[in-house]
Amino acid sequence: MGNQLVWNERYNIGVDIIDKEHKKLFSILNKLFDFGQQEEKSQWVCQEAIKYFRDHALKHFADEEAYMVSIDYAGLEVHRRIHRNFRERTIPALERELELNKYSPESVNHFLGVCAGWLIGHSLIEDHAIVSGENVKQWENLQPEEEQAVMSQTLAGLLHSMFQLEARLISNCYGGEKFGDGIYYRLIYRTRDKKRWEFYLIFEEQLIVSTIGSVMDTSSEAVSVMLMNASRYVAKQLVERMKGHFPNSEQFELKEEQLLTYEQFQKVFEKQSPQYSLLFDTGKGYFAYCATASEQLQTEGGVSIITENAMAEVGKYLSQNKVEKTEISHKKKVLVVDDSDFMLKAMSDLLREDYEVLTAKSGMSAIRGITLDRPDLILLDYEMPVCDGSQVLGMIRSEKEFADIPVIFLTSKVDKESVSKVIALKPEGYLSKSMPPETVKKEVDHFFEKKRRVKK
Repeated sequence: MGNQLVWNERYNIGVDIIDKEHKKLFSILNKLFDFGQQEEKSQWVCQEAIKYFRDHALKHFADEEAYMVSIDYAGLEVHRRIHRNFRERTIPALERELELNKYSPESVNHFLGVCAGWLIGHSLIEDHAIVSGENVKQWENLQPEEEQAVMSQTLAGLLHSMFQLEARLISNCYGGEKFGDGIYYRLIYRTRDKKRWEFYLIFEEQLIVSTIGSVMDTSSEAVSVMLMNASRYVAKQLVERMKGHFPNSEQFELKEEQLLTYEQFQKVFEKQSPQYSLLFDTGKGYFAYCATASEQLQTEGGVSIITENAMAEVGKYLSQNKVEKTEISHKKKVLVVDDSDFMLKAMSDLLREDYEVLTAKSGMSAIRGITLDRPDLILLDYEMPVCDGSQVLGMIRSEKEFADIPVIFLTSKVDKESVSKVIALKPEGYLSKSMPPETVKKEVDHFFEKKRRVKK
């Protein structure tokens, strides 16, 4: 693989038994990276080296959980779940891949890449939360792992039986990040006890064209009104098949069907605490399935579809999507990462006219967003809780595919000491949040103009 994990003091959380094991795991992975470069290596030695890493990781999980018990850490159960998922699903799946491929260089590299990425992210986010006192609550309403597994397997089975797709689960905590050109579909149900259930199905447009479009024998490379209406009914049938996994599903009454723009989807979804939020790579495009429940019926959102207006409204929706795609096709993508809703809205309003603006409220959401839709520039809040800007930058720089994405810090602290810390991380620059909006916009414009001149 040729890569190395560079140990940095930011990985320390201040708990000796945890910090020592983190450093040990980094060291073991680096030895495996080196070993992977050797042309002459036996499968047995490779097996033993990977077993050595796995055993150390499992011991680390046990020690870390014992420490959390000793301090009565409120996020213990969530943390245990994350460990268990890695121990019982991720590692066994990777080891099966290694065996099937006879420990080929590609499969070994895949094992190392996944483990390195997981270790970096987990150390910087969930482990730092242990000592910061801030429990990671984003996914506190997710259903138990067994239910998640059943739901994802059922969905993957349906996608295979309908379209012969080999859907692969990418994440069971999809955070609403944008992927490609998407169709955002929302179904709102109500039960007799006035509980609201919402289902979100997000399709990458190319997925609709290559599946439903091929069944209908359409030669169009874009989603048409006819294709969109067919997709709506397929999506509804998909939800009907999945409803059996929910309590009192026989009481569900469909109250509203909506098509959302990405901005509308993002606005309503960020208020939700989903029970299921699954992202699949189907091989023909991405697909996300999310389900949420609450006590009150709220219908704010996008275009409401009823039988009488379906053709006209779907046509308007697709036309609007086409206009938006045309408008942003020549625009540079700017990802704004900040934990403040106010700041995200202010920056979006400021930059939207000239740039395609993507947003993320946390470091992990930013990493997922970068993976799905690579930006041309990241504006990164330096003072975020749990995982601050320096840690997020570290994660970005540690991934070969992301390392060259330019990052400009946003900071509210402009004293000499704070600025020195920011500059030491070698970003493209920094912007003070106290700057007038027109100055911030001018600095972003200047950055892209300078890049354009260099390319010439």
